Amino acid sequence: MSSFSPQFLDELRARVSLEDVVGKRVKLIRRGREYVGLSPFQKEKTPSFTVVPDKGFYHDFSSGEHGDVIDFVMKVEGLSFPEAVERLAAQAGMEIPNDSPEEREKDRQRQTLYDAMDVACAQFQKMLRMPEGKAALAYLHGRGLPDSTIERFRLGYAPDSRGTMKGALAREGVPEELMREAGLIRRPDDGRPDFDYFRGRVMFPITDRRGRVVAFGGRIMAKGEPKYLNSPESAIFQKRHVLYGLTQALKPARDGGRILVTEGYMDVISLHQAGFDFAVAPLGTALTEDHLQALWKIVHEPTVCFDGDTAGQKAAMRVADHALALLKPGYSLRFALLPTGEDPDSLIKARGAAAMSEVLAATLPLSEILWRMETQGRMPTTPEERAGLEDRLSRQALRIGDSTVRSHFLRAFKDRLWSEWREAGRRRNKGAGGERRPSPQVGIPAAAARATGTDPLRGAQQVLLAIVLRHPDVFEAEGERLGALGFADAGLDRLRQAVVTILSGQPDLDAAGLARELAAAGLAAESDALLGDPMISHHRKIAAAADAESVLATWRDTLETLRRAAFAAERETIKKRLAGDLTPDGWRRQQAALRAAIGDSEG
Repeated sequence: MSSFSPQFLDELRARVSLEDVVGKRVKLIRRGREYVGLSPFQKEKTPSFTVVPDKGFYHDFSSGEHGDVIDFVMKVEGLSFPEAVERLAAQAGMEIPNDSPEEREKDRQRQTLYDAMDVACAQFQKMLRMPEGKAALAYLHGRGLPDSTIERFRLGYAPDSRGTMKGALAREGVPEELMREAGLIRRPDDGRPDFDYFRGRVMFPITDRRGRVVAFGGRIMAKGEPKYLNSPESAIFQKRHVLYGLTQALKPARDGGRILVTEGYMDVISLHQAGFDFAVAPLGTALTEDHLQALWKIVHEPTVCFDGDTAGQKAAMRVADHALALLKPGYSLRFALLPTGEDPDSLIKARGAAAMSEVLAATLPLSEILWRMETQGRMPTTPEERAGLEDRLSRQALRIGDSTVRSHFLRAFKDRLWSEWREAGRRRNKGAGGERRPSPQVGIPAAAARATGTDPLRGAQQVLLAIVLRHPDVFEAEGERLGALGFADAGLDRLRQAVVTILSGQPDLDAAGLARELAAAGLAAESDALLGDPMISHHRKIAAAADAESVLATWRDTLETLRRAAFAAERETIKKRLAGDLTPDGWRRQQAALRAAIGDSEG
């Protein structure tokens, strides 16, 4: 029977989604942080089967079955333990380690590395309380850390010496080869003896999910670079997998249903000390896919909090950008924005825990961060700018791998564009004292307005505008559709924009009132030309005397014509955007985007 190292099994459980695996066999219904469904082990009518994703287990109250994702696959598929592990590893894209003497030796070495790192951690802690660690201890106390916090996070000190730690570890029985492999000593290029890797630094032990020390971070006490130094990667430490503070944060995060991602060691410690004991931090790098998957195992919507300076804002944008391809239904991120120039540690020291609570109470969803990133705080004022913003937002949404989430993002962005555009129109229509101050519009000759009158799409657009000009009450129910459209003919589109703007601000206008407002905006000629066009003037179903039912039916038929044309155009745009991606996943994204486009055009 094959054997697997505890480290490999832990990583497998972390990568595979328990609810996804179970969901292929059981129809699960979400209830808070858990899922329930009918037992897969025996027949029942009332759900008694529970999945607890953040703790990684299921329990069936009807049969007493209990276990993790490996146990579930073994039970429902009748597989042995190695077979279940191999199947799940294939799903997770993990390579099965060879069950060979060499691999067993590597496992033994990894365990020895854990032992060496724990001995080193104890030595660093001891050095902090020695005379040579006096300045480091004063520094930590000066940062507001009491001894209880120092002990909880096992903080220590590496003396400013080339061989003090090397000698201390040797006296504890740690061989030099193991020190080197653990990244505790380093061999110089000139052939001199190995020297201590960390020197003159306050030491922050970095632990894995099980609380084992796997690496260290060191902050220099004197002047010098780098300010923070992490252990080199090793057989037990890959920084893309590790989050600082997770050992301490795991239970509070699970119990409270929230986890906070910040930037540095001191931020994490200060947050924990102030009562935000669900804070973690990546190790000087952006959040990786492995980090995100690990966070989603704990809570479905982690909060990312970065410094309020420009670098912190850029880091937040990179996280948002990186997360898009990984989103799935129910799993996303929220963002906490700190005041400019502040980090969690400085904010808490200056204004207390209440200020941090206010920041966390005002978190923003990922979609809002993308919106702010693309608008830069300025809404478009012209059709061209609006089209550009819509294109940029659509490109962001199309990067989302899950078709359901992608469709919702596309729809949300389109809805918000319309809402913001309409609100801007209302504001423009109201001057001081609530009176409308129309802005001048550039008119076009009536002949030019009819120049392409034989174009069927332009004809449909003319019909829509004519309906609103003669029957403005249609706008209250159908105006959103008109506002979301864009006409290729510049003159016709100016008239459309003016109608939308006027009626958004003054929804009670009748046909005569709308005509007066258009004249005040300098668009009387365009309006008269449209209504005087033979195609419009002889169209009995939209005449001024036509009944409301006939008018509304004509509106919807005409809109359907434009909807089909819009979808055809969007289909070509999507094909061009994704034409270079010939992978099966790229094809699926293209088809999902096309389905989303159909849904949006039908909305």
